Order: sequence, then C-alpha cells, then structure tokens
Amino acid sequence: MPLRVNNNIAAMNARRHLNGNNRTLMVKLERLSSGLRINRAADDAAGLSVREGMRSDIAGLKVNVNNAEQAANLIQVAEGSLNEVNAILIRMQELATQSANSTLNDGNRESVQAEFTQLSTEIDRIAQATSYNSQTLLTGYGNSVSTGGSTSLADIVDTGVTKVAVSGAQVGTYTFEDTASDSEITLGNGTVSQTIRVGTLLDGTGVATGTQVVGNFDRLGVQVTLAGESVAGAAGAYLDGDLAGKSLVIESGTGGSFQVGPKDAAYNRIEISIANMEAVGTTLNLSTASVSTISSARSSITIIDQAIIAVAQQRGDLGAVQNRLSFAISYTENEIENIQASEAAISDADIAAEVSGFTRAQILSQAATAMLSQANVLPQNALALLQ
Repeated sequence: MPLRVNNNIAAMNARRHLNGNNRTLMVKLERLSSGLRINRAADDAAGLSVREGMRSDIAGLKVNVNNAEQAANLIQVAEGSLNEVNAILIRMQELATQSANSTLNDGNRESVQAEFTQLSTEIDRIAQATSYNSQTLLTGYGNSVSTGGSTSLADIVDTGVTKVAVSGAQVGTYTFEDTASDSEITLGNGTVSQTIRVGTLLDGTGVATGTQVVGNFDRLGVQVTLAGESVAGAAGAYLDGDLAGKSLVIESGTGGSFQVGPKDAAYNRIEISIANMEAVGTTLNLSTASVSTISSARSSITIIDQAIIAVAQQRGDLGAVQNRLSFAISYTENEIENIQASEAAISDADIAAEVSGFTRAQILSQAATAMLSQANVLPQNALALLQ
C-alpha cells in the first residue's frame, strides 16, 4: 500500500464503516424505543401500505362493536317499554272481559271505563316518553312507507291495500307482480324478490267480505294487509291480480340503521323498524275501544287481542335484531383479533432480534472508532522519511 500524506485512505475507510455502524445503531435504538419495526415509509414501503390499510380496518371494526352494543341498548330500551305496554293491554283485556258480563250495571261500567281510559292514556305516554339519546322510539322509528309515493296505497280503491308494515326492509322502490288466477304475489326491488301464495287466504279470487288478510314477505321485511269490501270500501276489495305493476316506496327514517361493518355497503348495516305503538295509532288501534257498554266491551275484547298480538310481534322483531347484533359483535371481535395479529406481524419490532442487532452495531461502532484513531496515525510514518 503506498504511503500517502495528502489522502488518508485508511482513515476514510474506517470513517465510512463508523458512519454506517452509527446509522444502524440509530435505527436499532429507534425500533427498541418505539417497539415498531416500521417507523417511516423508508423502513418498508410495501409493509407500511399494508399496515395502514389494516389499521384503518381495525379502527372501523372497533367502532362497529361500539355501534352494535349501543344499538342493542337502544333496542332493549324499546323492548322494555313494550313489556309494560303488554302488561297494560292484559289489564285492559281483563277490564273489557269484566265489563262484558251482565252482572255489571252501567254505573259499574263507568268506574271500569275510568280505569280503561287511564290505561290507554298511559300507553300513549309510554310511547311518547320512550327515547334513546333524545330519539323517540315508539312513535315510529326507522324506515317508513311513503303513502303518497306508493301506488299500492294511494290507489286503495283498486288494490284493497289498507296497511303496510315494514321491519328491516331496505330503502327503495318495490314493485308487485300479480297475475290473475295464479294465486301468487311477487314483490321485489330489482335486487331481491319474494313470491308468496295467497290462494289459501282468499275466498275464491278475492278477500272475503268484512275480513282482512296479511301477505307476509318475511325475507324482505314487508307485511301487506289486504282488505275485503266492507273494510276497504265498496270498490276497494282486493281481487287476485289487482296489485300488478303497483309500487311500494320505502323511505329512509331518522334512525333504525346501525352501522356494524367498516365499509359503506348495505351488508354492513342492520336496519330496524318500530311501528307507532301509541294507543291511538294504527298498530294498536285502541282509539275506538271502550268498555262503557256491554256491546262495546265485547267488541273491545277482539281489538285488545289484536293489539296484544301486535305488541308481541314487535317485541319478537326487536328480539331477533338484538340476537343478530350479538352475533355481529362476536364475529367482529374475532375479526379485530386476527387482523391485529397480522398488523403486528408486519409492524411490530422483534425485540430479541433488535437487541442482538443493537449490540452488534454498538461493538462495531466502538471498533471502528478505535480503528479510525489508528488510521489517523499512519501518515506520521512519512515523517521518518523526511528526516
């Protein structure tokens, strides 16, 4: 090796290795202090891209669990109130049955009517007072049917449709397919459809006079009530084929949609619908119920029986959604756990490996420092030649 004074190549080489060792030392210190293998994009560009996507999913899934838990709490508030409404209706049924007996006179029935009226008023109060986060739940919650936009309801004279109830039905326009004489009705929104047979519900080709039947499109979350002549009007009875081409428009409500998935997609939302459960509403229909006379008391027994069934059905719907939310929470927590494990494999530092690398870099840095000191002495040997 030539002996030079102007350029100390040995010192430059030792300094290069010292700088490299110091950079490695700094990286190891950063990873050990942060616990992360990837602290910036330069550490692993591809890994960082995958990690950030997983972190986004995990953050969304954690909120989804909170959403589902809060939705279950909301449903429990509504269901708890309906439990009390059910108890009130049973007491009203007792009063109606009592008043329907000839052992009571009209004076006795006035006392019974007083309690009956108070109980009906209490149902209204419970419906109006039941709320969650300032949202009233029992006066109509979730998606609803547009009366004006739905030709099946607007054209009651032609269709005989007196009522449509929704429970979890998606927002959109649904169209009926109803061919005369085949005793089948199909309802669909362009994405999903369901066909039900109504032949056993009809009297010949139409709904029997003075009665109503319910077409239950359970997979869609829609129930359609079809009436006979004395219910819907002289020209308003349903006949097989009357619903052909008629529409049903379901509008989005202020509530009733729970986001239980991380993406903006229908399968990441659970929809619920709670009917108007006021005593004066169309669901319970207690506005005409009375026990002031023996005849009205006997009529009220049937009305109250129907109201009890309506409350039980609504509670059943809410219970089904609550169970569904429980499953959503369980699978989401499992998803969080496994995605977090994948994110950790990409992002977290292997402490044992990093400590070993840190020790190695520390030793090499100390050795390079010592060798740089020795290399700086080498040019002094040239002085011996100049003496």
